[in-house]
Amino acid sequence: MKLKLGIIYGFLIWLLTFIISNIIQPVIIENIEYVNILVPLSIIIVTGFFGILYIRNINENEVIEGIKVGILFIIIDIICDMIFFVIPHNNNILIMNYPTHVVYMAIIILTITTLLGYLAQMKIELK
Repeated sequence: MKLKLGIIYGFLIWLLTFIISNIIQPVIIENIEYVNILVPLSIIIVTGFFGILYIRNINENEVIEGIKVGILFIIIDIICDMIFFVIPHNNNILIMNYPTHVVYMAIIILTITTLLGYLAQMKIELK
């Protein structure tokens, strides 16, 4: 496992999710039913991008590596949330319902990274 690269990508995933949700939040805050889909959608897009960047350099045990890096991304996300929002009591769209955010984020990140690891090990021939 490339720990340093995983930590950097994990922090970038957290940071970009925060930035995207804060940029789009004022646009859709009037349409409150869309707020619940904003953060998971940004997590999917950003994790997919950085997951591909991480997994493409792995040549063996891609599924196991996908699970490991997914767990690392989750740990980094929780640590960053605690440092920047939960402990200082800063209100943010990410932590309006924090336990739900953690569950959604964990399921989404583990699913994406494991699936990317599975797809990376497949030999695909396009004819």
